[in-house]
This record gives sequence, C-alpha cells and structure tokens, in this order.
Amino acid sequence: MKWFAAYDLTAPPRSPFAICSSDFSQLALLALLLLWAASRIEMTGFGRSLTVGMNLLTEPFRLQTDALLRAGLAVFFVALWTHGNIILTPDLVTDQPWVEWLQAAIAAGLLWRPGMLFSGLGIVGLFGYGIARFGWFHMMDYPIFLGFAAYCVVQGTRHGRAGAFALDLVRWSVGITLMWASVEKWAYPEWTFPLLDLHPALALGFGHLFYMTAAGMVEFGLAFALIWTPLVRRMSAVILSVSFISAIFEFGKIDAIGHLPIIAALAVIVIEPGMTNRFARPSWLPACFVLALAGFVVAYCAAHAMLVSRV
Repeated sequence: MKWFAAYDLTAPPRSPFAICSSDFSQLALLALLLLWAASRIEMTGFGRSLTVGMNLLTEPFRLQTDALLRAGLAVFFVALWTHGNIILTPDLVTDQPWVEWLQAAIAAGLLWRPGMLFSGLGIVGLFGYGIARFGWFHMMDYPIFLGFAAYCVVQGTRHGRAGAFALDLVRWSVGITLMWASVEKWAYPEWTFPLLDLHPALALGFGHLFYMTAAGMVEFGLAFALIWTPLVRRMSAVILSVSFISAIFEFGKIDAIGHLPIIAALAVIVIEPGMTNRFARPSWLPACFVLALAGFVVAYCAAHAMLVSRV
C-alpha cells in the first residue's frame, strides 16, 4: 500500500482492542476453520493424491529451484538499478548513487555461487542503510530481505543439506513478512481508503473498513499457511502467486518490480516440498494460529509505541 498511497507512520495505529472487532473475530474463526480443514484433508488419501500430483507436476523444475530464485533476485536488483533512487522496495527512496550501483553488484554476484556471499552481505548492508534512513519500525515491514540475504550467504558457503535449510529460511521470511503486512491493513485501514476510491472494483462491493479487515485476514491466513504443512503451504503459495501476479495488471510496473522477489520465492515454495514441520499438527493448529494472530497484532502496536511514539 505504501507504494501507491500516502501514509504517516508517526500517527498511532488502532489499538489491539479496536482491531479485534466482531467482524475481525468472525473472519479469524473462518480462516482458522479453513486452515484446519485443509490440514485434515492433507492427511487423507485425497490429500496424499494431491501431493503426489503436485510432485509430478513440479518434478521437472525441482533441481532448478536455486537457479529460479537467483534469477528472480538478479532481475529484481537489475530493475532497481535501472529505476534508480530505490532502496530494496519502492517506498524506500534515496538520492545516493552508490545504492543503485551496489544493487547492480548484488545482481552480478548472484550469477555464480561464490559471489552469492557478497550478494547476501550487500543485501544486509542495504537493509542496514534503510534502518538508518527510515528507522527500525519501517524496515520491520521487510524481513523477507533478511531471508534472501541468509539464503545467499548459506548457498554461497553451503555444505551438505544446507540448501533445503536455506529455502526454508526464505519461506519463513516470506510468511513473516506477509503476516506483518496484514496487521498494517488492520492498524491503518484508512491509508488504503483513497486507493479503494480510485479502484472501486477492488472492494468487491464491500464497505472500505470491512474490506480491509477481510483482506488482512485472507493475507494473514495464507501467510500463516506458508509455515504449516507441505501441501497446505504449497497451495497457499499458488493462491498468493495468483493474487500478486493479477495485481500487476491493476497497478503496473512498480508493483511488478516490488513483488518480483516474493513471486519468485512463492514459485520455489510451490515446486519444493521442503522440510516437514514437526510442530505443524492439525490438533495444534487452533493454538498456533491464535497465538500467531494475537502475537503479531500486539507486536505491531508495541513496536510502534517503542520505536516511533517515543522518538
């Protein structure tokens, strides 16, 4: 949203009590029921058949996941270099020419494995510069870049089974980033109202506040699913990929550039089953989901109070 509409991070967010409205609670219950149903289906014969079918469809690309993710990141950083004046993401602007050249160097480093270590360190450097320029709270929107940095460092120095671990780092960083972004829709729904006025079809006929509550819950539920069981997270990645790609036709090149690394990561999640999460059991889902939902809402408001309101 910050890429297309005015925002003010110094304004206080809605409190957790204001966020947890009746609509919010009902939508959270619906999201939980859908996730629970998907988790149960995964354990059935039908779910195992879906997993086998998805494995067969993605098998030809399984050995190319590293190349796919590196290519997506390389194209992304080349686009940033070409556009100029951007630190990692469109809402972080700069007039420092060294930033775009560092981003070009990061893209070059992704072309061969030893260079990925430099690329990872370069991403961390840009993230640190973003903190210095825009503050910790603003950069908490983008832990995905730390996930990409960790992936590059691990892949640049990997040994044995480190490749699977590196992909899981990316998957978790994508999930955390999107869950945090969903809270912003609840904490500052008014930021998006002008955008919904310009693109009324997006609201699907719902009122602006209800739409933002529902959109945030859909995003949170799908993002939470990315850290759940293999079939659930792969299906979530498919849905999120369709959503991000379709948004490009509505919002254009800036949206394409900004979401390219996420789309590349989601494609890899679809292709690669990844490690089984031993904590992701259907019986544990209600507690995990509720704790994650409450934790992210409280953490967002607390982080703003500590990092912005006290400045």
